Amino acid sequence: MLNDSSFAIHPNLEKDKEKEIIFYDIGALLSFEQKGNVFHILCVNGFVCILFYRNDIVRIVMNQNAEPSLVSSIACIKQPEHVDVQVKKIGKETIILNTPKLIVELHPSPLRVQIKDQNGSIILAETKLGMGYTNTNHVYCFKKMDEDDHFYGFGEKTGFLDKRGEKLTMWNSDVFAPHNPETDPLYQSIPYFMTVRKGKAHGLFFDNTWKTTFDLKSYEDCYSFSAEGGQLDYYVFAGPTPKDVIEQYTDLTGRMPLPPKWALGYHQSKYSYKSEQEVRELANTFLEKQIPIDAIYLDIHYMEGYRVFTFDKANFPNPEKLIADLKKAGIHTVPIVDPGVKKDPEYHIYREGVLGDYFCKYLEGNIYIDEVWPGLCAFPDFSKTKTQQWWGEKHSFYTNLGIEGIWNDMNEPAVFNETKTMDVNVMHENDGKLKTHKEFHNVYGLFMEKATYEGLKKLLNGKRPFLLTRAGFSGIQRYAAVWTGDNRSFWEHLEMALPMCMNLGISGVPFCGADVGGFAHDANGQLLVRWMQAGSFIPFFRNHNNLQSIRQEPWAFGEKYEKMIKKYIELRYQWLPHFYTLFKEASQTGFPVMRPLFLEYPHDPNVTNLSDQFLVGDNVLIAPILRPDTKCRTVYLPEGEWINYWTDEKLLGGKFIIVEADLSTLPIFIKRGTMIAQGSVKQSTKIPETKLEIHLYRNDQGVSTYRLYDDDGETFAYENGDYFLKTMTCHQSERSIHFTITNENETYKPSWKEWNLVIHLVDKPVSLYINDKKIGQENMSVDLANKTITVTLNESFA
Repeated sequence: MLNDSSFAIHPNLEKDKEKEIIFYDIGALLSFEQKGNVFHILCVNGFVCILFYRNDIVRIVMNQNAEPSLVSSIACIKQPEHVDVQVKKIGKETIILNTPKLIVELHPSPLRVQIKDQNGSIILAETKLGMGYTNTNHVYCFKKMDEDDHFYGFGEKTGFLDKRGEKLTMWNSDVFAPHNPETDPLYQSIPYFMTVRKGKAHGLFFDNTWKTTFDLKSYEDCYSFSAEGGQLDYYVFAGPTPKDVIEQYTDLTGRMPLPPKWALGYHQSKYSYKSEQEVRELANTFLEKQIPIDAIYLDIHYMEGYRVFTFDKANFPNPEKLIADLKKAGIHTVPIVDPGVKKDPEYHIYREGVLGDYFCKYLEGNIYIDEVWPGLCAFPDFSKTKTQQWWGEKHSFYTNLGIEGIWNDMNEPAVFNETKTMDVNVMHENDGKLKTHKEFHNVYGLFMEKATYEGLKKLLNGKRPFLLTRAGFSGIQRYAAVWTGDNRSFWEHLEMALPMCMNLGISGVPFCGADVGGFAHDANGQLLVRWMQAGSFIPFFRNHNNLQSIRQEPWAFGEKYEKMIKKYIELRYQWLPHFYTLFKEASQTGFPVMRPLFLEYPHDPNVTNLSDQFLVGDNVLIAPILRPDTKCRTVYLPEGEWINYWTDEKLLGGKFIIVEADLSTLPIFIKRGTMIAQGSVKQSTKIPETKLEIHLYRNDQGVSTYRLYDDDGETFAYENGDYFLKTMTCHQSERSIHFTITNENETYKPSWKEWNLVIHLVDKPVSLYINDKKIGQENMSVDLANKTITVTLNESFA
């Protein structure tokens, strides 16, 4: 019909001719100028700025159109420190920027950036390709890839630990289909990674919120990172150890607040527990069977027609009493809260959102409406400060009922349409600095978590909130724990959960986990036991599964499996003093609680892609069984000596061993010469710890140090110095053990009044000194048959 009109010559009708992509290199350096602490570079095809944040962190920004903006995304919270940068030229062209930790070389024709450490070793280099952009406004950066480079981080990506040979996309996506090694992208976008090369490490964070891609696959000698819009804006972290890189990255993007102790216990969830009666029966079963538990989750069926900030009056007639009764029993209630607000003029949240101008809109002013669980929904525009405040205040609905934890889902945001998300043409007001959803999509979840966490913190009157999220961006650790989304009850998914959680930890997110037992499909008793064993040592410990799947509560598959599952839930509670100490360390340093072995042994070639075992802290090795009908596995023990946790058998490290482990046994090994803290089995963290044990796995020689941390576990009083911290140092020889206890802070008095020092691997009498006081035989319980000495210490030692 239109072939005889001007439409016939519409350029888009030439479908067989794709738009040619033209790449523009940044080109030759034309001028270099220092203004304050920023180095400005003009090139033939764009502008570059260089800014040092610390002696070991440098930021490089390229803008093809104008002087780069130095306004960071929400991911970055650090301001640049004063850095003494020495500037010099080599010959007439090469410019050197020198700090005590970094050397940045600028080679001019065309501009190529090379970064070295102070020993002159290259950290990052550009060769034939460097910075540039395309005629479609994509920005690119290419870096040389060394033959010995191994890449870690990138958030929760599927597949093995080392991401070399992968092409990874950052675009927060709701993926219910089975997660496979090729499934990409997923729910989180964390455009950061570290490179480990011959034992040394450096890191890179690409601070761009558009859809970004990291290509570690297409070329043998270089890799690239790119974005579909915005600036090329990246930070380089000098290391030189993997733990140094994590400290540097989390100094920039923030660290996890110390969670409440109850968040570290066992959590039970299902999509869904549909009524108050079902929730009460569930809680009573845990109590009757004396299986420890700290939280029960309410999925979307607790709401009235899936409307957030409501309870279904028919199925949950008295939520306040239910929540109070559960809390009295030591069980917290964690309801789900999604961002979609049902379009319903009689629904007060929707009315407030429309009248208060809190919802996402198109440029023309009409509210964006699309379908999620409640039907047609509007979505809060979390880019606006006033929306964040409104949304946070709305959580008084929950806190007034006694709720202290919230579970945020569907916040990619997930939408039931062909794209699975919000129309990219939606505009976000961003407090007057408009952004399209193309640019804001990856941080939508992060802004939602900020609004929720800050709202809860204000409403809880000094108590620590717990927040769990599915979606996020770099910096998400400041507000929420992360779980890896809709996994399956497959053995392969149990195996894949380990590297996913380890890479989240490497990416600054120590409080993470996967749905224990698997979310979709059907578990069985054997799979649930093995998953519970691994889950008891993964930071976030929650059993969760789907509406259509068979039930997988601890007792679901009969007494045989229930007994084994209970054993490992109880073990989690015994280990909580050790876990809590590690979480405190994570809040101060960014170091993950659950660690890949390369983090502690970066020079060991056997651990570069070791994905099926992990460390808890620096001295506990966990090697789960990941296959059905399997009663043994190969375990790699790094250098040193290791002790079988169950038998106290000594094992030489630096080699692979075969370990037998029947269905009731999780292989656990403790590094010889180190210590762990353990408490007692309890129904929940509400029950005070009455007796503590410090276990020393003795060496014949050497020094061991352990720092034990405690506080009230529920308030922010620790930020004002109200906490308990001891350093225990042990000097060991063949005939004597000298144990020194240093009180670093005793403002908080722990609930336990006495504690045991348990010394393992003692096969002959030794002299024991504590704070230079010799302990008499009458004060020791010596069991040479089991090679242990136990000393009970009272408050004078505490």
